[in-house]
Amino acid sequence: MYKTTEIASSDIPSDNPVHQRLLYPYIHVSKLLSGNVLEIGCGTGRGVGVLEDSVSEYTGVDKNTELMESLSKTYPKFKFIDMFLPPLKDLPSNHFDYVVTFQVIEHIENDDFFLAEAARVLKPGGKLYLTTVNKTFSLTRNPWHVREYLAPELRDLMKKHFSEVITEGVHGNQKVMDYYEENKVAVKRITRFDIFNLQYKLPRTWLQIPYDIANRMSRLSMSKSNNSLVSSIQVDDYFLSQDPANSLDFFYTGIK
Repeated sequence: MYKTTEIASSDIPSDNPVHQRLLYPYIHVSKLLSGNVLEIGCGTGRGVGVLEDSVSEYTGVDKNTELMESLSKTYPKFKFIDMFLPPLKDLPSNHFDYVVTFQVIEHIENDDFFLAEAARVLKPGGKLYLTTVNKTFSLTRNPWHVREYLAPELRDLMKKHFSEVITEGVHGNQKVMDYYEENKVAVKRITRFDIFNLQYKLPRTWLQIPYDIANRMSRLSMSKSNNSLVSSIQVDDYFLSQDPANSLDFFYTGIK
């Protein structure tokens, strides 16, 4: 299967810092979850094994028939549904104790409906755990994303659908930020050729494959020039921050 750079793989050494960053929220919520859990946008199943011992029931949904069939075989006691999002078609209202959706909302055209559906399927008092990238830290336009958010924008959107919104972030220690700064330099080496700023002018679908190629080149360049840094970053180099506006990713909790 073709893996875009949106799917940071644990099998690709140059993806390691991103993989660890995406793994961190699963480690964190595994200590908070129980009961019946829905994951919206479960993808390759990066976090299913992490959550397995915390939940009594798990349903994962995503738009990828091959992945859902594969995950169903790997985790036969859990349910996986091939579904285009939103809506959460045929999933009952007031049903789940928790909803988890990590690095998904930025890919959704109708983000308002997406959150409304997440709230609908939660039991009263249930919680949504959501992460997405902080636009402030984006190094270039990501054409796989429909949009990215600033901290107040995401908070205000979630407040429309949840009685309480807790705003936190996922950030990294000095090692992680050293990687971020070196990656910024690597990205600038590539984007300096975009003298007409086409990345912000062309339709995003035109740019997805060129972006993937450039992003892969950047990660490989980083791995080649400073492999010790790239390979040394682990999940515990990330942490939950109370300052989402200055974090790499947002970690927001919506309480129904």
